Amino acid sequence: MAKRNQKNKRDIYQEVTDKIIGYLEQGTVPWRKPIKGVGGSGFPRNLQSGKNYRGINVLLLGVRAFESGFGSSYWLTFKQTKELGGQVRKGERGSLVTFWKLYATTDRASGDEIEVPVLKHYTVFNLGQIDGIESPDTMSDAAETEAFEPLRHAEAIVARYTDGPSLHHDGGHRAFYRPRTDSVHMPRPEDFNDRETYYGTLFHELSHSTAHSSRLDRGIDTEPAPFGSPDYSREELIAELSASFLCAAAGISPPTIEQSAAYLQSWITVLKGDARLIVNAAGAAQKSADRILGQTFEDAAKSKTGQPEIDSSKSEPAKSQQDHNLLQLGLF
Repeated sequence: MAKRNQKNKRDIYQEVTDKIIGYLEQGTVPWRKPIKGVGGSGFPRNLQSGKNYRGINVLLLGVRAFESGFGSSYWLTFKQTKELGGQVRKGERGSLVTFWKLYATTDRASGDEIEVPVLKHYTVFNLGQIDGIESPDTMSDAAETEAFEPLRHAEAIVARYTDGPSLHHDGGHRAFYRPRTDSVHMPRPEDFNDRETYYGTLFHELSHSTAHSSRLDRGIDTEPAPFGSPDYSREELIAELSASFLCAAAGISPPTIEQSAAYLQSWITVLKGDARLIVNAAGAAQKSADRILGQTFEDAAKSKTGQPEIDSSKSEPAKSQQDHNLLQLGLF
């Protein structure tokens, strides 16, 4: 019986990866889709707790909200919906949300008591699928944010990255991060088709800079990966997702770009070869975004806007081992 239960156990890593591959095979890069919610915040969040969803959940819920046309950035479980006096409409399909749960066990080698993270899941519904609960989102707030706030918040994010790389607007048509000199090189802002594209590109390159050995040490300067290799693709994926998280924090949508068939196929191949890649990369991307924002796990999880305060002081990095473990896992 134990073997049968083990065989039928859901593989959440594979389910998440299959969702992403499905978008790619349709010619869509999901983290390039707008993930901004109504009300000025790009982060989906739980209505009852007020906390932002994090890591891979930002991607999963953001894309689901976009493709389904949901106007709210708030989500609830079926149980939470009933507790708040609402009702999920008949026939509505829920959305997958993942989280890490720590289980106590004994290390076989040392005999020490340790905690092992296990990926779990549950289902949530957008307020657009629920009757009887009023959404805090307002269209007037969204219009105001789109008219002015995105640029202000985007500049605030760049300013908060006080120990980041040097930034150079060299002109030309290339944007890149140079690990050897720890510097980001960009075309002039006015050379971009729109401001969203400029900030999305800048956030991507800044995300690469978090991989430097002086920051999160993903080996970008000490063990550079060859172009096209699995490690190179993983770093690109982390930077892409991190940039989309930062765009959400700034209240702007990552620009939708035309991708070549060869580029899309490379993502499909990499993801099909590693079911855990997208989940782990999203966790690393969340850590990258937090590093640029100067946030600890607690700061980001408690945020109700998903946006940095313009006049607030920079948060100190997480110091406790617990904070380190949570950030490393990309818990949300």
